[in-house]
Amino acid sequence: MQIKRQTMAAIAMLISACATAAQPRTDYPHHPVRFIIAQTTGGNADFVGRLLADALAKRLGQPFVVDNRAGASGIIAGEITAKAAPDGYTLLLATTGFVVNPGLYKSMPYDTLADLAPITQIAYAPQILVVGTALPVQSVKDLIALARAKPGELNYGTSSVAGATQLAAELFNLRAKIKMTMIPYKGAPAMLVDIIGGRIDLSFATMPSAMPHVRTGKLRGVAVTSIKRSALVPDVQTVAEGGVPGYEMVAWQGLLAPKRTPPSLVQFLNRETAALLQQAELKKQLSAEGGEPVGNSPDEFARWLKAEIAKWTQVVKEANIKAE
Repeated sequence: MQIKRQTMAAIAMLISACATAAQPRTDYPHHPVRFIIAQTTGGNADFVGRLLADALAKRLGQPFVVDNRAGASGIIAGEITAKAAPDGYTLLLATTGFVVNPGLYKSMPYDTLADLAPITQIAYAPQILVVGTALPVQSVKDLIALARAKPGELNYGTSSVAGATQLAAELFNLRAKIKMTMIPYKGAPAMLVDIIGGRIDLSFATMPSAMPHVRTGKLRGVAVTSIKRSALVPDVQTVAEGGVPGYEMVAWQGLLAPKRTPPSLVQFLNRETAALLQQAELKKQLSAEGGEPVGNSPDEFARWLKAEIAKWTQVVKEANIKAE
């Protein structure tokens, strides 16, 4: 009888603990939250991060204090977060570099998958393949045919070495089985001017930088790099639709925490962030920057991160991409 009573008491305690874990948190946050952004002020990730930090502060009633920690493609910000107390008071706005770094650097001070807890992917933004109007290319198939006819002769501009524009182009090279030559620039404006002037052929540029030139007819938008078409240019096909199945390269932002953050708190932050991403005004602001809201589950985000790390590790190796 004594053993039976002890067993029943243990079961009751387990049920109570599970019920408590399932309940929405009401005690968080009770003081300001440090919100680390892995980019300098003024960039796209900084815009998205500040937008979300402000929305979370208003929704949860405590300041989410932005701390810009740029450097080493996000490694500095990732290390700070990985080593922070797992109490929900240090959060990280991660960017595209987080899935590229494991393949790009021989050693890192933390493990992206083992030392950080995914909360949700916030948003993604496709790039757009643009060519000069003098180049005889109207579609992805045209570009592939021209590149195969002139191996190594076509060149593409990139606004940063090992950045999103180079990664998109090298993924295209590998998947389309072609060879184009990289021309590095220190920023998008000079690169786009040279495409317009016919000094280089093309680029996989960011939407905010390229679209003004596409709208005025100075550049031709050939394809977008996301799996589905962009609402900003719904008539422009995707690279995958154009003849490179499975092709995808998007700039993205995601919310992470230190690995040992309690699952109940991760779920709470996931629900609150996902709810914010459904608000019309926030969607509008993201769209103005070329972004599409996501708001997936922690498990879905974790699986996506794992798949992206594997993909970009292979691309970095095969294309022999080196960090600056």
